[in-house]
Amino acid sequence: MAAYKTILIAGPTASGKSSLAIDLARHYNGVIINTDSMQVYSDLRLVTARPSLDEELIAPHRFYGFVEAGEAFSTGAWLRAVTKLMPQLRDEFGTLIFVGGTGLYFNALTGGLSEIPDTPNGLRQNLRDELKSFGPASLYAQLRTEDAASAASLNPSDGQRIIRALEVLRHTGRPLHEWQRETSNPLVDLNSPETKAIVIDPERDLLAANIAKRFEAMVEKGALDEVAALLSRKLNPQLPAMKAIGVSELGDYLAGKLPLSQAVNLAVIASRQYAKRQRTWFRGQMGAQWQRYANPETAFEII
Repeated sequence: MAAYKTILIAGPTASGKSSLAIDLARHYNGVIINTDSMQVYSDLRLVTARPSLDEELIAPHRFYGFVEAGEAFSTGAWLRAVTKLMPQLRDEFGTLIFVGGTGLYFNALTGGLSEIPDTPNGLRQNLRDELKSFGPASLYAQLRTEDAASAASLNPSDGQRIIRALEVLRHTGRPLHEWQRETSNPLVDLNSPETKAIVIDPERDLLAANIAKRFEAMVEKGALDEVAALLSRKLNPQLPAMKAIGVSELGDYLAGKLPLSQAVNLAVIASRQYAKRQRTWFRGQMGAQWQRYANPETAFEII
């Protein structure tokens, strides 16, 4: 195996990329760095398929479960956290292994990100409350008046992106599209011979079967209790953690709206649809520097 200093492993949910990361971490004396936007949340180990406690003992893991569900964690916040700790991790471990299914995180890591200032929680919450009360049309009309260029680039029904554009404009006085033109330097150089970037892309039917099997295992291990605990906090339903696949479906079972078998089936369908979107992203956004493998075993043998 080559002496890579940085390995990037992207792939759809249930593709086996986390197990590959553990094998590579053991081989390279490396550290595994979470590159998945849902696995940052501490409240959702099972539902988001975070590494288990036993897996975390096999190899060092960072940036898993370090954000509580009441926070709307962003790509920028993740990149800043990684940037701050990266020199220390470089000194401590032989190889940094970034693994996850969030394309925006990988794009930020390898292409830089706009340094948009954090916006006040109060401003964001007010906009969320307005979205909940009046729907996205009201906010979109405001954005079209205040920042027509940003409004033109957004779907009028995409409440979360509309909120983001409004909060940035009102907090900084500059439109979001202006900030997005100013990017930071990439943390990882895809063209470096010391970098290996791969996508695990299993055959569709195999991936679908893995998704179903894994979600059933989540329920057996206690996902219902995890979702019940999260819902008991009465958090804003627009928060990212509340939109994790399985939360609403299992929540409907807990509320007596669905039988468990139907709730599980709906969550499995949602996971398969999400995996399809991930695969489309990886194929469209990740270029020639990324090598694709149908299974993690083949990738390990080649790397």
